[in-house]
Amino acid sequence: MKIAILLPYKEDYTKKYAGAVSIHVANLLKQSIYKRSTLVFGNTNRKQYLSNNFINIKINSNILSSNNKKYLSKFIDLNKNDTPDIIEIHNRPSYVNTIKKNLNTKIILYFHNNPLNIAGSKNTNDRLLLLKNCEHIFFNSKWTKEQFFKNLNQSDNLNKFSICYQSTNKEKVNLKKKKKIITFVGKLNSAKGYDIFGQSVIQILNKYPEWKSIVVGDEPRENLSFSHKNLKIYSFKENKFVLNLLKQASISVACSRWEEPFGRSSLEACSMGCATIITDRGGLVETTKYPIILKNLDDKSLFKLLEKLIVDTKYRKKIQLLNYNSFKLTHQYVSKIIDNVRKKIIFQQKIIININKNSTLKILHITNFNQRHYGRLHYNTGKRINNGFTRLGHNVLTISDRDITFFSKSFSDPSGSKSLEKHIINNFNFFKPDVVVLGHADKVSSETLHNLKEINKNLKVIQWFLDPLSKRGPDHKKNKDRILNNIDFIDTTFLTTSPDNLEFDIKNSHFIPNPCDESFEVLKNYQNDCYYDIFFAMSHGVHRGVLKKGKIDEREIFIKKISKKTPDLKYDLYGIDNNQPIWGDDFLKIISNSKMGINLSRGKPIKYYSSDRIVQLIGNGLLTFIHKNTHYQDFFTNKEMIFYNNDDDLIEKLKKYSKDTKLRKLIAKNGRNKYHKFFNSTLVSKFMLDKTYSFNSNNKYLWD
Repeated sequence: MKIAILLPYKEDYTKKYAGAVSIHVANLLKQSIYKRSTLVFGNTNRKQYLSNNFINIKINSNILSSNNKKYLSKFIDLNKNDTPDIIEIHNRPSYVNTIKKNLNTKIILYFHNNPLNIAGSKNTNDRLLLLKNCEHIFFNSKWTKEQFFKNLNQSDNLNKFSICYQSTNKEKVNLKKKKKIITFVGKLNSAKGYDIFGQSVIQILNKYPEWKSIVVGDEPRENLSFSHKNLKIYSFKENKFVLNLLKQASISVACSRWEEPFGRSSLEACSMGCATIITDRGGLVETTKYPIILKNLDDKSLFKLLEKLIVDTKYRKKIQLLNYNSFKLTHQYVSKIIDNVRKKIIFQQKIIININKNSTLKILHITNFNQRHYGRLHYNTGKRINNGFTRLGHNVLTISDRDITFFSKSFSDPSGSKSLEKHIINNFNFFKPDVVVLGHADKVSSETLHNLKEINKNLKVIQWFLDPLSKRGPDHKKNKDRILNNIDFIDTTFLTTSPDNLEFDIKNSHFIPNPCDESFEVLKNYQNDCYYDIFFAMSHGVHRGVLKKGKIDEREIFIKKISKKTPDLKYDLYGIDNNQPIWGDDFLKIISNSKMGINLSRGKPIKYYSSDRIVQLIGNGLLTFIHKNTHYQDFFTNKEMIFYNNDDDLIEKLKKYSKDTKLRKLIAKNGRNKYHKFFNSTLVSKFMLDKTYSFNSNNKYLWD
């Protein structure tokens, strides 16, 4: 990867005269994994560059034309023949659009000052254009970011920006050997509060002659002159000199009047264990966890704070220790933040867009795999669909969203949602999937999906949904909200209800049958002489596992009514009359003893909707009965499945097929064979990918 860093025109990149931006760039570059493939471009008349990879863009200055434009034009010319993968622009948003028009590259923009005061980002339209043209924007503080997003929707661009604080190395400092020195580092003007500092420190030095003050900086445009035998003033010095000074100093002051975007002097002071006095302007308060805030900008207030630190030795040493121990903004730490963004951008460029029906896809499947239920709910649709993807030859990574939130709940994350988002993003970044499949993944937020689609612009997101969606079914509003919750980020939706039979629209939605699986539905009951005539099982919620006291389900009333009118038939019923539901391998063993099964879902029958119970019945070779209003006769004939109109019709047919063993076994066999052939998990999974990617499949899907 080739990276070009473009400094502002006249930003000096030399050891003695380097400004905050140049120091920031040079220090982080030393730690970067991309340091050997990065060039820094700038303009200076001096020598002794901060690093060897500096390209000095020299131009012929002319008062009749813009030097900035010449500088930018020459940078573009230098990079036209061998365009970098990424161009990083520091503090000059006005450069972005010109570079974007002339060079085919990705742009990262760094803000070191208030965006509202810089040409190219002052108004809302400027900033909207920057969000469009920049791959990423770094802000040197939360305050700077807040200025940028004034009158803009921050949530729409969550993956477009991040905070990149300035940094410094954390050196070994012996706090016990700190000297009685008070420092001020920066421009010596009233905007920086130097007038307040000067007046206060003279009073301090008069009252406490054992203390000294050292000032580093200058300001030719403003004459603020202070003199005292214990006050030493240096013009600008190399950063190394400043750091050595702060290592010795006990107290440092950064009392700015203006809104500091961040504050390098206070950052470095804290890293060296100084007790640091700051104002609450701009991003200054972000430079330390333990600031001493100067609330009133006057020399008397500053004098009181300085005096407290001088007199109260215990308090001063406590603040010094807290600042030193809590400091984490090292060059290595911040450089890693930048490198991670660079990696992400390069990854996006290398994504294979040309996916065809023969491609091997990487699929991230997020659904409830019920790990916390210890295999009780192993036989579920999520695993069936997963098996289908795997049989098709795709690479599948699974995340069980409800298990993660369940086991991750804490005081700081009561719902477990933060842990889930982190888990998904980390897996996504390492696995780099082509498609994300969501199955009832209600715990996955729109914000997370937005982030994933920002990382991979070509990502496809699929959702599948098994629960009833009809107004005539249970939990209608709740299920409608669930299916539409993340719809803006969903490419295709797959339902076990016919989409054309719903009272609301779901974009790009398709029906899928409940899939069976050759490794799950292994029984062939039609081959056996089973003891029970009819099997029926229900629960009051699969995750609950046991019946609720006092609850009566409409299906329970129906089955009791039918069984009462067919006393000669032997019923094996579960979830009824306090006979608890059965799960896992016990379910397979018990269902193997029944000849027939009634497929009964909650709510009134609706076109194509069935719970996944139908798979366990017909898929294991039981003669299966289903209501005609489900329209399953569109797929099966009465030689494969039994359709009934009403209670009396069902009763009559139950009696008939319980006596006609030969016909019952034949229909059950035909039904099982057809379901396994046309409604299996491999075909259903392939259908989902075909519809999502608009593949012209050789398969003719029975339900499509």
